[in-house]
Amino acid sequence: MEASQQTIQQIERAIRKVAANFPPKAEPVLTDIHLWVNPYTGEIRSYNDDDEELDRCVVEEWIKSPQDDFYENVAPILRRCIEQMRPVVEQMSIMRPFSFVLIDEEHETLQDLVLIDDEETVVLGGALMQGLEQDLDSFLQNLLAD
Repeated sequence: MEASQQTIQQIERAIRKVAANFPPKAEPVLTDIHLWVNPYTGEIRSYNDDDEELDRCVVEEWIKSPQDDFYENVAPILRRCIEQMRPVVEQMSIMRPFSFVLIDEEHETLQDLVLIDDEETVVLGGALMQGLEQDLDSFLQNLLAD
């Protein structure tokens, strides 16, 4: 799925509105930013860790999206927009590290999109995270065997 310039602008506007909830001079809070995209209405809702809604907007291009792999197609677009908004995102008064997370309607994590740390912004892609659980299980088994 390719994103139009209008879609990119709508997502960037939503990220700016989320960032406005965490002004740079405010006392830092401990939270991640959770993004839910409704494939039927095109609505993007953002939440903090307490499931308090921070903002919502509609991406018209995503209304009634018929794709079965909707979230897999939306995640790279969101990731790219967050990365492009790096200067705004890094100024947010949220304790480091924090993440932007794609969630489903039950608020279950689908994908970690971006991790913001003091040193740098890390873009988390599917290829980076594939096999991580198996690697950690193997590491733990080897550690316990010793």
